[in-house]
This record gives sequence, structure tokens and C-alpha cells, in this order.
Amino acid sequence: MQQILKGAENIESVLKKTGCQNYLLVCDSSFPFLPIKDMFHTDVVFNQFTSNPLYEDVCKGVELFHANHCDAIVAVGGGSTMDVAKCIKLYCKMDSAKNYLHQEYADSGVPLVAVPTTAGTGSESTRYAVIYFEGKKQSVTHDSIIPNYAILEPKLLKSLPLYQKKCTMLDALCQGIESLWSVNSTDESMIFSKIAIQMIMDHWHGYIEDNNDGDAEFIMQAANYAGRAINITQTTAAHAMSYKLTSMYGLPHGHAVALCLPGVWMYMLEHPDKCIDPRGEDHIGFIFEWLGQLMHCDSPEKGLMMFRTIMFSLDMPQPQSKNREDELDILTRSVNPERLRNNPVELDEETIRSIYDRILTES
Repeated sequence: MQQILKGAENIESVLKKTGCQNYLLVCDSSFPFLPIKDMFHTDVVFNQFTSNPLYEDVCKGVELFHANHCDAIVAVGGGSTMDVAKCIKLYCKMDSAKNYLHQEYADSGVPLVAVPTTAGTGSESTRYAVIYFEGKKQSVTHDSIIPNYAILEPKLLKSLPLYQKKCTMLDALCQGIESLWSVNSTDESMIFSKIAIQMIMDHWHGYIEDNNDGDAEFIMQAANYAGRAINITQTTAAHAMSYKLTSMYGLPHGHAVALCLPGVWMYMLEHPDKCIDPRGEDHIGFIFEWLGQLMHCDSPEKGLMMFRTIMFSLDMPQPQSKNREDELDILTRSVNPERLRNNPVELDEETIRSIYDRILTES
């Protein structure tokens, strides 16, 4: 069972609880500038990975882990840092002579401590990681890679660039929304989603505009709740459609997801008859009504309008298309059908293309 703790003052005690003698610190380029950098006492540091981590990067991390006889892993950074640390934990007891992606996953037993420096994916509390092998995204999933400890310190958000704050906050909001309407939602996941959406709606403006410490604390908690919700339900169509936008146009993940979400949302509101959630149209109708309320609106349609208003106020630009028809073909073919099965309303190829078309048209 994961322990979630608030405040950097917990770092020292958590490291003692793990009983580790020599841990591998996985961090990104922001680490030397963090106010908590002096709380970590280790000479074994791994930061040789890209923002979209490669399988080869993880292999280097595993090699460093073994070369220094490490017995624990500490991840301090954003989503990519968490992905790398999780995969190192998963792979470090596997056969290095074979491709890790092709081996059966099992719990390595290595303690993992996560200290997020962004508030977006909630990766510090999920069983998911994403890496790239031979140019293709690989989704790595295993319960054992949920960090043993997650330490939430909102002061780490203060120095984030404004655009990164916007993108990561939108990712958390999208995850909360997608989890709420997912066909896999449960009573527990819906509580997590509700809390995440409410916290973001109450505090996003202060977090973005005023850089207020109190608002940052709520946004960091919201991202964690959204991550915990997604850990139960998985993501839906908006996430499935976002990945190619990221790779084709260089858009950060949260920005790409937030561009896809309104089109999916609008289509589902207009086509409740295409509901594929076993709980039926009444259930999804209730969810949309509830979502509208969580967005501080009195109808599902106005809830969607509120999301669009937030996007407009954040000044999140659309991708710039150069060869529209070819790009639409590529985007449409890129969507993973498995992810669409989590969506409560069926989306066919024509619908997906039309949603992408609108994204490019509005640029």
C-alpha cells in the first residue's frame, strides 16, 4: 500500500524507513535548482534521459543501478523522471541479455520513493510508465511500479515555467474528467475524480495567475487524486488521440490532451445513443450532469463551454498544419483501439477524423 505524505520534511524519515544503504537518484535537469536538492545524499545520480524517455535510456539506468550496488530508487522530477525510475525498478532484477519489454514482469522488491516536481500526470501514484522503443510508444504497466512513497511538496511548483504549469494542470484536469466518464469507473475512482476536478476548478486561476502557495498545494493534491483515479480506470479517447499530436507537432502531453478533449466531449453529448458503457445511457447522462456541476455550471453543455473558456484564457494555441489531408490520415490511423474501449460512447474512424479536423481548422 502506497503512503502519500505532504511536505519535503518527510524525505529524510522516508529514506530511513526504506532501510536503503545506497540509493539511485533519478532526476532531471531541474534538480540542481530545487530548494530540496541538499536533502538527498548520494553520489549515484542518473539524469541521462530525454523528455520522451527511450528504452535505451532505461537500460543505462539499470546498468548504473547494478554497477553501484544500489538497493533503492528515489525519483525527483516530472512525469518522464517517474517513468524512467519505475522502469528501472521493474527491469533491475530481469535478464539483461534479453529485451526487458519481452519478458514477464514481476515485482523486483526494490523500494521506490517519488517526489514530483510538477502537478500533472499524478505518475507518483500510478502503475503506468511510458517509454519509446524503436520510435514507438511502449506502455509499461505493473502494480509493483506504484512508488512505495509519494512525497508532495507544492513549493517545487513555484519555479516552473508558466507554459509548463498550464500544460501539466490541464493534464490533471483532463485525467480527472476522463476517469469520471470512463467505462471502468468505480465508486472509489469517481470520488478521486470529483476531488481532483473540484480542486482544480477552485484553484487553477490563482495557481496560474498569482503563483500562490496555497493554490499550488491544492493543484498538486488534485494532480495526485487525478492520477489515483486514472490508476483505477485508465484513460479514454482524448488521451488516445493526443499522442500523435505530441509527436507530430511537438506539443507537450497536457496541451495535446486538452486540445482533443472538447471534441470528444461534444460528440458524446450529442450521441448518447452510441453509449457502450454497460451501465447504459442513464448512467452516462448522470455523469455528464455531474461533470457540468463540477465545472461550476448548470448543464452538461455549459460544462464543456467552461472547459473551452479555460483553454481560451490560458491562450493554448492549436497546432499548425502544413499538409492537412495527409496529416489527418496519419492522425486518424494513430489512435489505439484499445484505449477507445474505455470511452463510454463509441467513436468510429470518421468521427475521430472529424475531431482532428476541427483541431487543425481552429489553428
